[in-house]
Amino acid sequence: MRAAGRLVLLLAMSLLAGCGGKRTRPSHAADSARHEQGRADSSRGADSFRDDLSKSQSSRYRDGSDSVPGDVPDIGKLVEPVPRIEPRSLYGNKSPYTVLGHSYRVLPSARGYDERGIASFYGNKFHGYKTSSLETYDMYAFSAASTTLPLPSYARVTNLENGKSVIVRINDRGPFHQNRLIDLSYAAAVKIGIWPKGTGLVEVRGIDPGSSSQELPPPTVVTTGHLGIYLQVGAFSDADNAERLAQRLRQANVGAVQVMDAEVNGRHVRRVRVGPLADVDRADQVSARIEGMGLPRPQVAVD
Repeated sequence: MRAAGRLVLLLAMSLLAGCGGKRTRPSHAADSARHEQGRADSSRGADSFRDDLSKSQSSRYRDGSDSVPGDVPDIGKLVEPVPRIEPRSLYGNKSPYTVLGHSYRVLPSARGYDERGIASFYGNKFHGYKTSSLETYDMYAFSAASTTLPLPSYARVTNLENGKSVIVRINDRGPFHQNRLIDLSYAAAVKIGIWPKGTGLVEVRGIDPGSSSQELPPPTVVTTGHLGIYLQVGAFSDADNAERLAQRLRQANVGAVQVMDAEVNGRHVRRVRVGPLADVDRADQVSARIEGMGLPRPQVAVD
């Protein structure tokens, strides 16, 4: 990959990757967006294979659908990455970029990033193949994919349902499945209890490697009580516009509709949200219905 000719070819291409979102079976559409990046060689242990990124997605991967290994790794023997200053990857940091009709912007750094949402994970199908940064994906390492955090960067991911957390190195793009905030490696998912359920409610806090280790974000303190999943459909400075959207959603019977006051960058807005929703599956169903109404894809909020 370091030969001059191959590097020039790769630099000329838009290198994007994505991960599926639900359980361990990514959607075919998200799968197809994964690696349009040129050519690369990779290996999985002693079982060598060629990761030909110029192939179509239907023939590139050896496995037709994602899965997990039969043995759960001994998490106690796996070491979390130590955040350090790294140069930006030459690959996977194009901004803005578009996948499956949705546009994303890559953040300048992970500093100050703090989001809550739904986590998923990916495993066997992608193990040993190239990520968006052209690193080899290792499902037994603590890594993750993000649509917006720069490659590479670091974050602490906390499962809001049990308080378990892990530091991950972001080296891939995704997940492009609707409603997903982050796609964890199999090992990271096991460590914080996202596996075997497949999805979970998490908080993702970016880490600034320039800070001392004592200043790393601590695990989020999880309080007792039920977490709610909400879908934010819009935010308006005009109250009438917010009420018109809320009424349209109520007529569609997509669930309880709330109109909430909020301050965004010093500006007063009215947020239109649907929820709380019972679980991730219900959130996916309602989100699909809202998009089917011709409205933009809702944003997930976890309160």
